[in-house]
Amino acid sequence: MESIKTILIVDDDPHVRIVLDGMLYGQNFNLVHASNGMEALAKATETIPDLILLDVVMPDMDGFEVCQRLRADPILAEVPVLMLTGLDNRDARLQGIKAGADDFIAKPFDSIELQARIQTIVRLNRYRRLLNERARFEWVVEHAEDGYLIINSNMQILYANSQARFYLALLAKPTKEITETFFDLVAKQYLCNPKEAWATWPMEINPQIPRYLVRPETATAHTFWLQVDLIEMANNLTEEYLVRLHNITNTILSRRIVWAFHEQISHKLKTPLNYLTLSLDYLAAEHCKMSDAKRGQFINTARDGVSRLESEITDIFQFMEAVNSSQPGQTECSVTKILAIIEETSTTLEIGSVSILYTPPSYSPVYLDKDDDSNNDVYVVMSERAMQLILTEILENAKKFHPEQSPKLEIKIAVVSWQNHLAKDKSEGLRLCICDDGVNLSPEQLAQIWIPYYQGDKYFTGEVGGMGLGLSMVASLIWSVGGTCQAYNCSQGAGIIIELTVPLSIV
Repeated sequence: MESIKTILIVDDDPHVRIVLDGMLYGQNFNLVHASNGMEALAKATETIPDLILLDVVMPDMDGFEVCQRLRADPILAEVPVLMLTGLDNRDARLQGIKAGADDFIAKPFDSIELQARIQTIVRLNRYRRLLNERARFEWVVEHAEDGYLIINSNMQILYANSQARFYLALLAKPTKEITETFFDLVAKQYLCNPKEAWATWPMEINPQIPRYLVRPETATAHTFWLQVDLIEMANNLTEEYLVRLHNITNTILSRRIVWAFHEQISHKLKTPLNYLTLSLDYLAAEHCKMSDAKRGQFINTARDGVSRLESEITDIFQFMEAVNSSQPGQTECSVTKILAIIEETSTTLEIGSVSILYTPPSYSPVYLDKDDDSNNDVYVVMSERAMQLILTEILENAKKFHPEQSPKLEIKIAVVSWQNHLAKDKSEGLRLCICDDGVNLSPEQLAQIWIPYYQGDKYFTGEVGGMGLGLSMVASLIWSVGGTCQAYNCSQGAGIIIELTVPLSIV
């Protein structure tokens, strides 16, 4: 339904105002009146009309001066002015044009001509406003920090602002048609994660399930993250979508630092801190009863605790630096190291039953031995410290959410041929399948297990501290190097399987 337009009628003659009211009655106009110039300016400021019918000859302030003042007002400057004049001469029209009038109509009025002029001016003014609004919108979008795209159901890009062109490496001029589809451009440098969420895109729009474009780390560049948001646009002819590409790289790295710091405090600082506290507490309570030799012994013990704590804190900072620096060719981790991490972590967490089956390339499956170093030529593009964080999180969850906190773990490690997201041909990667005998998850929980801050009501009981960052950070580390993450229920019995695939590195 077309909106009601406001017309301000300015004339000192009340009979003229009545005549104009009659001519315009019933045409979806809101009619406002003013009898002199000052009142006209006040009413114009109050109503911001769509059109002003302005008489020229008025006492105190004529129509020319009113028009000049309107054009000097930044809010009213674009309001169309149709001058009503009995001065049918060239000089009067020139003066009106100089004052800023848009059109003129002579008295006495021709009803049909007046209505036609008004309808034309109102339509033109609406079109002009739409153009101005569109120009402002395009300026804002072009200078936005986020990338914005308009795509259709065939993934063809109908519009891309400057930032979106930068993110998608579109070097063509904005006026040139984009022939490649959205996914064609994405596939050149990004991974679509989580894979399951992208399978229904853009048909399924669910703001609760974020979708990411991840450009994995290389020897010369860090990981780059874009969150992809989608809005369906109203269009009666075609299905079109507005896509926002939002850079969340710093957010992901910040979350990773928080997670790494929390994990390291839990595992590295508690023991030396308790050791130091107990020594000092006993020394403070019993120092009067102690001999000098005994007192010196406790002081040395406390000093050793401080040294150990300092060493652990230094190690934490080194650990966090390594988490954010997993560049291929610089920080790799071998299968043998992965085995050692699993064994060390299982011992620390007091997980008694852990079996590991390794299938090396072109060989029969073998059970790994911690002293066997024949597999150290197989490396993944993941730092040892980052791999330690990943495995610690997964094994810790297996114990934490097991009904008796005593899981039996079966870990299968194999070199497999798989389709890397970025590569057209298949390549080799290391697949780790970690199966526990805890509880099963619902389809919803499995779908959202990698989402930041997600915590399932049944599996993640809410009684355990933390914000649900762990598995999402596991995913961020794996995705950062071009790997994949999956979680699914065991086919037989209770428990879930966490499956990670990480690209191999040739060293």
